[in-house]
Amino acid sequence: MAQEETKTIDQLNEEADIAADYLEGLLDIADYEGDIELGIRNGRPMVQIVADDDTDIQHLIGRNGEVVDALQQLTRLAVQQKTGDRSHLILDVDGFLKRKRQRLRDIALDAIDEVKETGEPVNLKPMNSFERKVVHDVVREEGLKSRSHGEEPRRYVTVYMKATADDVDDVDDVDDVDIEGGAE
Repeated sequence: MAQEETKTIDQLNEEADIAADYLEGLLDIADYEGDIELGIRNGRPMVQIVADDDTDIQHLIGRNGEVVDALQQLTRLAVQQKTGDRSHLILDVDGFLKRKRQRLRDIALDAIDEVKETGEPVNLKPMNSFERKVVHDVVREEGLKSRSHGEEPRRYVTVYMKATADDVDDVDDVDDVDIEGGAE
């Protein structure tokens, strides 16, 4: 995939504003109360929907985040329609992504502990590209290696000890992913 031009802060803020307007319209149609917070994180526009009453907002997350993922895709399309450029906007609902990242971090750390204890590679359950990216990052931070295997939607990560000088041609196979959700 070709490297895209880096967007300016003004362009990122414009994308966040367009997304907020779009999401406010959807919240009004669905008659959900929610505040929308905007920001920029890691060079990407970030939009969060937060609410005092978590009863309705849970419907915007859905089972395993399917609804928030769909909302993110729709919002990105709305931004692209207005700007003419593809958006890598991140949408979070009620801290769902933060909780998801923490669960994935815990899974990765458990696998790392097992690899260190046994010296044997550990295969994790199939994950989407966002989930695999989080795991790869944690494994790298902890000084071990990881590799993705398989075909979508059954693609999974293997965690293993760092290669020694005797291990030739063994490199990380980190997926080309959209950092906050879904494959590119």
